[in-house]
Amino acid sequence: MRGPHELVPPGWPADVLPPQVADWERSAVAWLFDQCPPDYRAHEVLRKHPVVLSRFAGDHVAAAVQAARDGLRTVRAELSGLVPPDVVDAAIAAYDREGRRLVTTGKQVEMVAAALRGERWVPRL
Repeated sequence: MRGPHELVPPGWPADVLPPQVADWERSAVAWLFDQCPPDYRAHEVLRKHPVVLSRFAGDHVAAAVQAARDGLRTVRAELSGLVPPDVVDAAIAAYDREGRRLVTTGKQVEMVAAALRGERWVPRL
């Protein structure tokens, strides 16, 4: 017998219950809101329609990925001479780590959004 966590794709967010579990959608909504700016919680349409929330969360995370890429590309030129070189290197490392984390989060948002649309993951043998 499989456990419920064996029924989600690899990389599924740990804080979101599998779609086969009761109340999974509530955990998905809470997690999606955590990926968004706090002000998104004020929008009734996002609270009432998880599929719409997943779209907003995906757009927000995608914009954050792009911002991290832009920052990584420009930080050295913009900060050189303003802060010591080791601080510039630390900023580059932070942009790199954050960008990687955001890319992973974006993939997780896509998985949750697909599940909210009724798509079910089927493991391949």
